[in-house]
This record gives sequence, structure tokens and C-alpha cells, in this order.
Amino acid sequence: MAGKTRRIYEVAKHYKISSNAMMKLLRELNFTPKSHMSVATPEMIAAVNLKFAREREEAKKAMVEKKRQRTPSSQQPSASNSGTGAVKAAPTAGQVPAMPPRPGGPGRGGGPQRRKRKDRRRKRDQRSVDHTEVQRAFRATMADLSGAPRTHKRRRSSDSGATQDDGAAPVIKVNEYMTVAELANIMDRRAAEVVAKLMEMGMMATINQRLDMDTIEMVAAEFGYDVEPIAEIGESVVEEENEEAQVTRAPVVTVMGHVDHGKTSLLDYIRKTNVVGGEAGSITQHMGAYEVQHGEERIVFLDTPGHEAFTAMRARGAQITDIAVIIVAADEGVMPQTIEAIDHARAAGVPIIVAISKIDKPNARPDEVKTQLSNHNLLPEEWGGKTITVEISSKTGEGIDKLLDMIVLQAQIMDLKADPTIKGQGVVVDSRLERGRGPVATVLIQKGKSKIGDIVVAGIYSGRIRTMVNDRGQKLKEVGPATPVQITGLSGVPQAGDSFLVVHDEQEAREITVRRSQIKREYEFRHPSGPVTLERFFDQIQEGQVKELRLIIKGDVDGSVEVLSDTLGRIQTSEVKTNIIRRGVGAITESDILLAAASEAIVIGFQVTLDARAREAARREKVDVRLYSVIYEAEEDVRKALEGLLAPTVNEQFVGMAEVRQVFKVPKIGAVAGCYVKSGRIHRNDKVKLMREGKLIYTGTIASLKRFKDDAREVREGFECGIGIEGFNDI
Repeated sequence: MAGKTRRIYEVAKHYKISSNAMMKLLRELNFTPKSHMSVATPEMIAAVNLKFAREREEAKKAMVEKKRQRTPSSQQPSASNSGTGAVKAAPTAGQVPAMPPRPGGPGRGGGPQRRKRKDRRRKRDQRSVDHTEVQRAFRATMADLSGAPRTHKRRRSSDSGATQDDGAAPVIKVNEYMTVAELANIMDRRAAEVVAKLMEMGMMATINQRLDMDTIEMVAAEFGYDVEPIAEIGESVVEEENEEAQVTRAPVVTVMGHVDHGKTSLLDYIRKTNVVGGEAGSITQHMGAYEVQHGEERIVFLDTPGHEAFTAMRARGAQITDIAVIIVAADEGVMPQTIEAIDHARAAGVPIIVAISKIDKPNARPDEVKTQLSNHNLLPEEWGGKTITVEISSKTGEGIDKLLDMIVLQAQIMDLKADPTIKGQGVVVDSRLERGRGPVATVLIQKGKSKIGDIVVAGIYSGRIRTMVNDRGQKLKEVGPATPVQITGLSGVPQAGDSFLVVHDEQEAREITVRRSQIKREYEFRHPSGPVTLERFFDQIQEGQVKELRLIIKGDVDGSVEVLSDTLGRIQTSEVKTNIIRRGVGAITESDILLAAASEAIVIGFQVTLDARAREAARREKVDVRLYSVIYEAEEDVRKALEGLLAPTVNEQFVGMAEVRQVFKVPKIGAVAGCYVKSGRIHRNDKVKLMREGKLIYTGTIASLKRFKDDAREVREGFECGIGIEGFNDI
């Protein structure tokens, strides 16, 4: 029992006594445990073992002595009785025989009925408590019970007399935050027994209370069960693959790398379509997954902003990627995001292929890039290593075919297969809410097949598939393994990385989504702090959760960004340091927020603000965004956060955004901005920030808010209004 750490109540269970009795015994042995949940030290266990060993020896000696004394005393009465019987049977001559007692009367002789009554009265008189005898009986009982612990159950086989060893404890599958009633049902026990056991362990619980995994394991061990955690609710309805029905599937490739190193341009050339040029503002607006044909082989590419989807899927246990392609620009080399992408790929345990892009530029240095890669344990094959490196140019197309050949070769080595006959299983790659279509989710089917009309579960939402469209806009009726498809019909917008599962009927889908929603609410209730924030960063340092504070810095001009990066980069303590993973010029974008969410970083903006998509992403991902106009304030906040001295700050709440369409000059009042409210609402008493080309121009309050010629208290989205800013006319 000394092989692993035990708690006091477990030691008490080992000796089959109550926890209170064990606590009392330890206090008698001059130990001072706080409660029955305290850890039993080796000294405690040794002292208890010695105590019970001595009591066993004393009990054995007492039993032997008692048995030795009992043997002659038990023989003496039998001899006297037999002698007495002989005298009575044969009275001597001259002796008058005794008269027989009257039937029913008391009789004066030693009749059997009278003797029995006297014996019963004598026994009642002798029923006094002998504490010495009680102590001996206790020691004898402990000597019988405190032998080797019974770890094996044996049951007799029904068809033979042989015993069957049931040494291994039964295993139950549980999920975190299940209720006491659900746990009792799985263990085939009454809920009252589980509640009583929790009370013995010092935890007051009700039948509907949800338990964390540590408590579930502890309670299950008390009832003799081992625990196997369930990765996700709904795992039991997943169909197993049939190896005989498996067919070769296409590899799923994730393209990652530093910003502006050419991820989308590579996919653009591979797909032979000008995605970047055809989209609004050259922003990557896509379904997130593409299927391309290279010769006779299919390849599925994931194009995700930053590492958001990749890390989100890994965080939810979904291993979706087969091969990772790391893009490194030949003119810039390995950058901080490149290192982060390499770490993500290694943590996922997937093969890495390095594509050195932009080799058509005059200042391209591919050999220098390979040297930098070797410093990160990615030694190229031509240098005697195992990492496949391909030099490419997304502009001229040089090396693209070779890169695809290497991907196909790596996939053939991995021998990727899937069963297309079972119900569809996959992962949500991307999702959004579209006007007129509702929730739209991009799903990668990993196993089985899905068709229109299937009832599906995606995360905490369910629904029936209404439409299926591939990356080329073609409508499909049925899809198989390793196929990206865009579906509609879900009841809500799932998160990237949520599992996708085809179920039998709506009742089953409803049960799964309800249980997942309950567990999600419980998790958010028990973990209210969420992602990293400056206020609670010091607490995480004390808990040992973090060793560095990751920062993303955006500023209005390059000089400010450089100074702020140098200032914040020098801040460090004995326990933690700062790590700037991205810095740039311009407004804070959605890509910055997604990178911060994936990297658990804090976004710091200097004289800039967030665009609409970035603000929505920050709210959704719960990323801490700090905006400053003085470098000293940013340095002071970060330094205080590392030292645990940062006071809570008043956060700005976004309520609406309006676009200035025309400026009117009003006598005695000044400039009035004719605006169109694009989102939210504008209230008469709101504070305002005037932004021009992503830069902060002025911060103040609204002096006047009018709708046509009338004063307005509030103007909502989609309406026009006139706004006057107090003390400022340069609109």
C-alpha cells in the first residue's frame, strides 16, 4: 500500500474501519491530520501498520490463553454431572428416595424445569458488561479482518467447480460534469448510496449536482470501478469501421505559415482560379477547404486564417490533418509565426513538408532559409535530414507540381484509408451565418458517407441537411470520405473543430445536443475566467500555468510599433517574460484576433481601433484587446500584470458604428456629420471615437443627435442621422 500516495479515508477502508476511527487512531499516535481527505504520509501508514500488528499479536495470544483455560473447565462439569447422575440412579441402602414433584407445581426437588428456570435467572443476573472481554473480542475481530486486503473476487462457474478470477475492476465510461444520478445509474447503484458516499468523503451533493472528473474517479473507486473518460457526448452512437470495406482516401493537407508568405497565393495557383483578385478587398473569404485533382490523385487542402482552425480542432481532440505544409518566404526567412506553425504541426504529430516560396524574387535566399530551418530541427533531405523541402513560386508556378508529387508520395507512404459504407463522421472546418440561408457550415467528411436529408449533429447543434455544395459551387446529393462540403440546415452556427455526426433520428440528435449543451454550460460556469487577460495573468503565473505573456502589437505608424515592441519586449521577471508573436501597422483585423485566440495572446493597439469583423471575433473568441494612446501606459500595464499589481480597468463597450456620408456646416454650431448607422445603434449620451483610414482621430462625446430636423434619443442600424461632436469640427 506504500507504493502510491493514499488518503486517510483510503487507509481506513483498507483496514475496514470508519474514517472517524482512523482519525482518532492517528491522533493517539501523535499525528495531526486536518481531515479524512488529507494525504496519509509514509510515517502515518507505518505507525498504523505497527499498531494493528501489535494488536493482532495480542489478540492471538489472548485467544490462545482463553482456549487453554476453557478446555479443563469444560470437562469438569461433565464429570461431576455424570457422578451425580450415578448417585441418583443408584441410591445407597437406608437412604429414602426423594418424592417426585407435583405436575405443574413448584416442587421442592431439583426437577429439570426448576433447574432451567434457575439457570435462566442466573444468566440474566450475570449479564454485566465486561469491558476487558469487549476489548479482547474487538482485538480478535480485528485480527480476523485486518489480514491481506481482498483484491480478488472469485465466483464459481455454473458448469464446473473451478473458480474464475475476477481480479480486474470493471470499467465504466463516464464524461465530465455528469450528475450524481447518471453516475449511480452507470454503476447500477441507487443514487442515495452515491450521495451517502459523497457525504462520507466530506462533500455535500444532491442527486442532480454535476461532478468533476476527479470526484467521479474517487466515487467510482469507492464502489470498485475503474473510470474511462468519454472524449465527447455521442461517442456511443459512432459506427465502427469495417476493415474489409475500407478504401484509399485523399490526404488532408493544412497550409500554415507567417502572414503574407503566400498561403492563399499557393492555393490560388493550385486551384487555377484567381481567388484573391476576385474577392472583395482581397480578403480571403472562402469555405476553408478545397479539393484538387493532381493526376489521378485527389488532395484536400485546408486554408485557414492563421492557426485558428488547426489549433481549435486539436483542442477538441479532432485529428483532421494528415500532412502539414509550412510556407516560408525565401526573402524573409523563418518568422515568429513560422516557428509557431512548426510547433503546432509537431504537437499534432503530423509529417511536415516545407515549401520555400517567392524564389522568383531577386533577394531570395533559399539556402539561408534551410539553415534557419535546420536550427529548428527541420534538416532538409538534400542535407542528409528527413524533412522534405520544395522551392516554389506561386507567381510563375515553379516547383508547384513537385510539391504536389511530394504530398501524394507522403500520402501513399501513410496508406490512408476510410470506410465509405457507415454513417458519415467528420469535423466542422468553418461556419458562419448567412442572410437568406441561415447557418452555413463547411464540413470535412472523414469516414462514411452523408447525403441530403440526413439528420446530423454538429457540436451543440443539430438539424437535417438541406443542401450540400462543394468548393466549386456544384450541388451534391451524396459525399464520401475526405470530401469537403458546405451544408445548410443546422439549428445554429457550430465552432471550428466541432465534431460532425450523422445519427439515426431526431430524438437521438436532440438527446446528444441537450447533454452537450448542459456540459458546456457547466464548464463555462466552473471556468468563468476564460482566455488570458492582463487582470488574471498574475494568478496564472502563480498557478504555474504560463511562462510567457504573448503579445500582438498593432500601431498607426511603423516607428510607434518599433518603439512599443522594444519597450514591451524588454519586460520580464524571474518567472515569466514577454513574447511578441506579431507586430504590424494598421487597424486590428480579424486575423489578429484569431491568431491571439489560437496562441492565447493579448492584443495591444496603439492609436488604432478594431474593424467590425475584428470586434465581432474578439467578442466571440473572448480575446483581451487593449487600446492605448501613450506608450508609457501600455508599458506600465504590462509590467504591473507581470507583477500582479494591475488594477481592474473600465472596459469600453461597443454599441454601434456609423459611416460619415456628408459633412454639413451649421452656423454657430460648427460641423455636423451626416451619417448612416451601419451596425448597432447610436445613443444621445454615448462616447464616440472618430476614425479615419483605421487611425484614431478624436475621442469625445456626442453634442447633438438629430433625425432630419428633430432631436433623437437613439438611432438604430439602417437609418440616417446627423451627429455633432462636442468641441471638434474637423470631421
